[in-house]
Amino acid sequence: MTDALVLHGYFRSSASYRVRIALNLKGIVYTDAFHHLRRGEQRAPAFLALNPQGLLPALETPHGVLTQSLAICDYLDAIVPTPPLLPADPFRRAQVRAFALAIACDIHPLQNLTVLARLRAAGLGEDLVTGWARDIIDSGLAACATLIADSDGPYCFGAEVTLADLCLIPQMANARRFGARTDWPRLEAIEAACHALPAFDAASPERQADAE
Repeated sequence: MTDALVLHGYFRSSASYRVRIALNLKGIVYTDAFHHLRRGEQRAPAFLALNPQGLLPALETPHGVLTQSLAICDYLDAIVPTPPLLPADPFRRAQVRAFALAIACDIHPLQNLTVLARLRAAGLGEDLVTGWARDIIDSGLAACATLIADSDGPYCFGAEVTLADLCLIPQMANARRFGARTDWPRLEAIEAACHALPAFDAASPERQADAE
């Protein structure tokens, strides 16, 4: 238990990236604890005591440990309501959640390190493994672009940043890592608008103390 917030993450973890953006948007002070995913540090006994799933991020709070990036963002939205990550309108709120979940549940998990390692262990060559990730991202982002095609504004759902943007920007970074498509004009415009904000810029992987 801690009186301060401690974010357990990794510079290249897109789920950790989402939470860093939320913390920055809300102006919440926190301390970093880094765990190198490629070295398997997330499976160390000390970390598994915090998160039995062995996944990043985890957030230590005065009330205990929280896991899963969207649950953490929901907690941060509750303790510091301004700026809100979800619209007040029920339908718009559901749309934002659906977009965020499309990335957090249907794109990102299928191209994360654990899944790709299992594909390699099953005998797939590196080109096939990378192609798997690229195809998942391509089809997923194509669907995301369609989901917000009728929404105006610099961000995913209008003039204010929402949870949808917190999920999209890390996924765009993942897309580039795997050589996937990023050339959807609407998504690229949102990405540029978000990166112009200090909260997003400071959360970028390359700006983290553990970046390499």
